[in-house]
Amino acid sequence: MDKVRQIAGRSIPRHVAIIMDGNNRWARRRLLPGVAGHKAGVDAVRAVIEVCAEEGVEVLTLFAFSSENWQRPADEVGALMELFLSALRRETRRLKENGISLRIIGDRSRFHPDLQAAMAEAEAFTSGGRRFVLQVAANYGGQWDIVQAAQRLAREAGSGRMNPDEITPALFQSYLATGDLPPPDLCIRTGGERRISNFLLWQMAYAELYFSDLFWPDFKHDAMRQALSDFSTRQRRFGKTSEQVAQEAQAEC
Repeated sequence: MDKVRQIAGRSIPRHVAIIMDGNNRWARRRLLPGVAGHKAGVDAVRAVIEVCAEEGVEVLTLFAFSSENWQRPADEVGALMELFLSALRRETRRLKENGISLRIIGDRSRFHPDLQAAMAEAEAFTSGGRRFVLQVAANYGGQWDIVQAAQRLAREAGSGRMNPDEITPALFQSYLATGDLPPPDLCIRTGGERRISNFLLWQMAYAELYFSDLFWPDFKHDAMRQALSDFSTRQRRFGKTSEQVAQEAQAEC
């Protein structure tokens, strides 16, 4: 398992994944249309990015649009697509200036060609960023990710380029959409719900879970710092006993 980083005596997750929930409910409480909540949520995205960059997080993955979200009302889906496109065009230069590399994971085939082109352009423009990776999951589902990895491996085996007996968990993980990145150490969900909703199912096998009652537009700098502080108090055992973990930590000192 990848070890988290220790900074000033605190455990810092290498990879944070966030389910940004509660935008619609935030808007309804203010008698606003649902898309207003998503627009307000952009400020929370900026705040979380700032905290992660300051704290030394290496990867931040945001669940922006799930493969199940197409079932929402057509006008809401359309507004979300327009918001996504405008955000890509507006924020990409800022990401590059701050050394942040943007990646978008998920099945892009269902998106409008203009949006697909904007995604590719934003990724290429920010590809040199070395400060940390911002990964946006769009038309993404954990089950889809596992299936597409299995299909690719099956094609490799079927063509004779791979022996099925050589497939290990590590090899399988490398075929996932996040294959070259460390798995999430911390998964945050806002909005008061207590589930992971088909997000990074394979990758989050050992992630610490943190649930906040705040709606996503209200999840700003202090809330993110509190989540990271809570993570630093967790003892991650990966199947070992507390005593074994303590002994290993002492041996490393």
